[in-house]
Amino acid sequence: MEQSNGPIQQPLHAASADPAFVPGLTGVVAPLADAPGPEDAPRTADPDAVEDPDADAVEEDAVEDAVEGDAAPAAVAADGPVFEAADRRGRIVADAEGVRLSYDEEACDFRWDEIAAVESGKGRFGKRFTVTVHTPDRRWYPIEIIAPDRGHITGWETELDAVLDAYFDEAS
Repeated sequence: MEQSNGPIQQPLHAASADPAFVPGLTGVVAPLADAPGPEDAPRTADPDAVEDPDADAVEEDAVEDAVEGDAAPAAVAADGPVFEAADRRGRIVADAEGVRLSYDEEACDFRWDEIAAVESGKGRFGKRFTVTVHTPDRRWYPIEIIAPDRGHITGWETELDAVLDAYFDEAS
């Protein structure tokens, strides 16, 4: 019996690296009807006006305070479950507002409507806990936190699952 040499099919490279690529694995996010567009952007009376550079410094100080743990979690987050894990360089916070990742001086915030999937995992032999946030545009943002001991990782997974069950809606 002869085998036909049909066209060679390429493997799905994207699915092997990005779980959000697999159809049906994550929910489809519809654009918000009331989301502001470029025409809704605020306009200044003077187009040559220059922004105050001190305003940026104040915002950066507020971000640094929040990252360093000086700021308390928002009052809105106190109503439901909150997940927080940190080590000397990184921090993960998930609450009613969304997921915030920070590592050294870098930080990113994701509202729940901006998230396609949240993936967590633990190292087989070590004390590393990894959380990856996937967005609908097939980008992912991983962060790795080193736990004080392996028992913390199990507790962190339970807390993160409770937050995801409470706030993350896969059908959105």
